[in-house]
Amino acid sequence: MYVYDSFDQRVVDERVAQFREQTERYLDGQLAEDEFLPLRLQNGLYVQRHAPMLRIAIPYGLLSSAKLNKLAELTETYDKGYAHFTTRQNVQFNWPALEDVPDILAGLAEVQMHAIQTSGNCIRNTTTDQFAGVLRDEIDDPRPWCELIRQWSTFHPEFAFLPRKFKIAVNGSPSSDRAAVRFHDIGVELNRNEAGELGFRVYVGGGLGRTPLVGQLVREFLPKEHLLTYLDAILRVYNLQGRRDNKFKARIKILVKALGVEEFTRRVEAEWAHLKDGPGTLTEAEIERVARHFVDPDYVELDDADALLEEQKAQHPGFARWLDRNVYLHKRPGYAAVTLSLKKVGYAPGDCTAHQMRASAKLADAYSFGELRVSHEQNLILADVRQDQLLDLWYQAKEYGFATPNIGTLTDVICCPGGDYCALANAKSIPIAESIQARFDDLDYLYDLGDVDLNISGCMNACGHHHIGNIGILGVDKKGEEFYQISLGGDSGLNARVGKIVGPSFKADQVPDVVEKIVQVYVDRRREDEPFIDTVERLGLDPFKERIYATSH
Repeated sequence: MYVYDSFDQRVVDERVAQFREQTERYLDGQLAEDEFLPLRLQNGLYVQRHAPMLRIAIPYGLLSSAKLNKLAELTETYDKGYAHFTTRQNVQFNWPALEDVPDILAGLAEVQMHAIQTSGNCIRNTTTDQFAGVLRDEIDDPRPWCELIRQWSTFHPEFAFLPRKFKIAVNGSPSSDRAAVRFHDIGVELNRNEAGELGFRVYVGGGLGRTPLVGQLVREFLPKEHLLTYLDAILRVYNLQGRRDNKFKARIKILVKALGVEEFTRRVEAEWAHLKDGPGTLTEAEIERVARHFVDPDYVELDDADALLEEQKAQHPGFARWLDRNVYLHKRPGYAAVTLSLKKVGYAPGDCTAHQMRASAKLADAYSFGELRVSHEQNLILADVRQDQLLDLWYQAKEYGFATPNIGTLTDVICCPGGDYCALANAKSIPIAESIQARFDDLDYLYDLGDVDLNISGCMNACGHHHIGNIGILGVDKKGEEFYQISLGGDSGLNARVGKIVGPSFKADQVPDVVEKIVQVYVDRRREDEPFIDTVERLGLDPFKERIYATSH
């Protein structure tokens, strides 16, 4: 994990002091609302439906137990004792008082955390795979590259006021995309050329929101030393030529679509010609400096515990289900990566109480070298667990409510806070998620269905990534009433695609029935071992529409 040096700490401390003074001036009436707006946004502070919301950065989803314990302390002191983990691997406080925010930021700074660039028209938190550095299918660990991007982008003077917010993701695996890189403003994939040299495949112009688009390939191979200068070139073209007259057309995806990917790439390459091999070029010394923060922990030599696990699975069927769904093969023999589910039925997806934060920090200290990760699916991960300790971990995870064996299933719902909190939302998201979870609270049935991604957003801003759910649900407003639009076929992985709307929207109480009908079509029409998403692609929408609308309207 990256550790601040004295310069990093001073910058964050100075930002806290600066915002404290700005907040005091605003509360004293010395700053007008429109003057305070950009200042609070630069510090991650939004005005939501009922209270301010503070979004806290978790760079590339990596947390220490000390940081999680501090978050628990702050939620109890300044909020309502819980927080919400987001699809961008950040965490949000939904009930802080404005006058307390500087104290919260000061507390975060004590453990090398902040809220800088978690809002506003700037480069946001760089994200990556929650299993970065530990699974067997990686070309290289993406975390050092995320950290290099973070250091380059933080307070970058050219990119503090872009036409619109900007998001970058990095993926290290050639066989799967667990970071949804094709749905980011810039998506970076690690790859190697024919000579075996490490570099990047670069996509630009992906995104969700009102105009969901899959990112376009602009470079098949970028040598690793040129990463930052090439990103710089992309941002310069966007900053100069992106639209500023209409915020709904201001994202880079609109510029790429308007110019065409060939012309956009030509302009980037022309800009890069002025930057290539310049001061921004990464040296081996700089790459190694950052990479030293992400070395493997002190693994011990272990044999694979397959025989032990088979014996334990036979004795504990619940443990067997948990292993199948929540535990992943590790690159190191004798270890495993474990997902702690925040999707227990009856609880808001992604929410975590202060008690649970302390509990997960305790589990991290006991079983995973004091580190955790936040996933895009709004769960927590212990990345380095000994296989011979998995049974003990399972018992404790059950005690704390983390052992629901539903990862990747229909009830592992991705969900934004929706109308319960967000001032932008057209409809509530959390009650819809809970009603679906309650309807499908049958593990045998869930396992028979296999992997099904279900994503819910309360508005077109798509914070719940509904466009790329195998089943997507979008809250819409119809003359003051909350309705829900259903889409099918979205995919965030290597076969990236946006889901298609099936037809007219539904009232809230109809949604679980609609989802059940969709699932039943799959059960009736699937081929042997065919995943849900493949059945949708093969059949098209018509069989689902026929079943859904036969009796719904």
